[in-house]
Amino acid sequence: MTERINQNPMGSRPVLPLLVSMSLPPILSMLIQSLYNVVDSIFVARLSSDALTAVSLAYPLQNLVLAVAVGYGVGSNAFVARSLGQGDQRSVDKAASMGMVFTGIHALAFLLIGLFGSEPFLRLFTTDEQVLSMSLVYTRIVICLAFGSLFHIYIEKLLQSVGDMFVPMILQGVGAIVNIVLDPILIFGLLGAPRMGVAGAAVATVAGQLTACTMAMIYFFRAKTGMHITRRDMKVDWNIARKIYGVGVPSCLMTAMPSLLVGVLNALLVELHELAVAVFGLYFKLQTFVYMPANGLIQGMRPIVSYNYGARQKQRMHSTIRWSLTLTAVIMALGTLIAWLLPEQIMALFDANSAMVAIGVPMLRITSLGFLVSTFGTVLAGCFEALGKGMQSLAVSLIRQLVVIPPLALVLSRFWELNGVWASFPVAETLAALAAVAFYRGMMRRIDGTME
Repeated sequence: MTERINQNPMGSRPVLPLLVSMSLPPILSMLIQSLYNVVDSIFVARLSSDALTAVSLAYPLQNLVLAVAVGYGVGSNAFVARSLGQGDQRSVDKAASMGMVFTGIHALAFLLIGLFGSEPFLRLFTTDEQVLSMSLVYTRIVICLAFGSLFHIYIEKLLQSVGDMFVPMILQGVGAIVNIVLDPILIFGLLGAPRMGVAGAAVATVAGQLTACTMAMIYFFRAKTGMHITRRDMKVDWNIARKIYGVGVPSCLMTAMPSLLVGVLNALLVELHELAVAVFGLYFKLQTFVYMPANGLIQGMRPIVSYNYGARQKQRMHSTIRWSLTLTAVIMALGTLIAWLLPEQIMALFDANSAMVAIGVPMLRITSLGFLVSTFGTVLAGCFEALGKGMQSLAVSLIRQLVVIPPLALVLSRFWELNGVWASFPVAETLAALAAVAFYRGMMRRIDGTME
């Protein structure tokens, strides 16, 4: 076992350089992802405020796709990395093969949701037929054709589980470039292309996803990844499936929570100010510039923690978690400074009028007060996933987003209107951090006892 650990950098390389080298590619990848989500909104905003609202209404369903893809991918990632640490190649191959089948099932489900669920969902949030029409076109394209995103993210998580962080970054970057290049061409009808409006933004997004997916599949089946996909191994092993979904379902719910949160808060915001929904939609895309780098770092952390947990390398596991907390805190502190010092400039990126700026500036400053304290909730939730403790991770995320924010926002809005809604965010982050630390201490006492 010692020889195997020494041959794998996740078990032998100094922790900080290892963490940085495994985190930088996904950090860059997440920043690229954030960029092209924001670029979509920048171009769409130039069509009209109605078009921006239409695209913002689709965000919950888009995030649901991401939630399912990331949730199942994280579950597979943690299981494969732990199995590698234990030297169990058979389980690695079974998990990788089964994932292809389950991802295909997920893609079929979203096709049906896109076809039959889009309109009833969107009608919950708007009565404006023009906005509804634009949003329906955009939503059906990106949801029905979500299979590219689902398979790309699954392959990405498999590669990360064996320590390959560079290739996923390249795949993400190529997909982003395709999206960014096609956005203005298809939205505004440049270079002889038809002017497609919001439909063009949707087609550009899907084209980027399909490009990344195609490249991911080609690389995975041609490269020596240490994983083998076979038809025999696609037969479901319910013990492995239970372990993957035991982490994947809570992770999926965690990723989906912003969708639920946006849906709930949109119902409150529309009563307070007609532009608040559009501005809040921008916030969720803007805050990804802070949280996506942190999530990229957690992506680098997760397989290291999983591998060393499986290999019973206690000190390396603890050191990885401590460095992850430190580096994430730096990212969050920088995000807070930018939100406080440059809020007007940030809003100007979206051609925001004076009314939108009046809402957006205090929104950025108040919500950013929760960035630094959220370090504990985000990193430790990722740690729980790496250790196969999906329910603890889910509990922290529930506190961060659904348990505290909606009822507190409702109460505080009675006193401070929109600013009361924004104030609920840092309060929720503080309570989640306290819960995460309590869970972590209890869990580590138990784990340390088994590794003595």
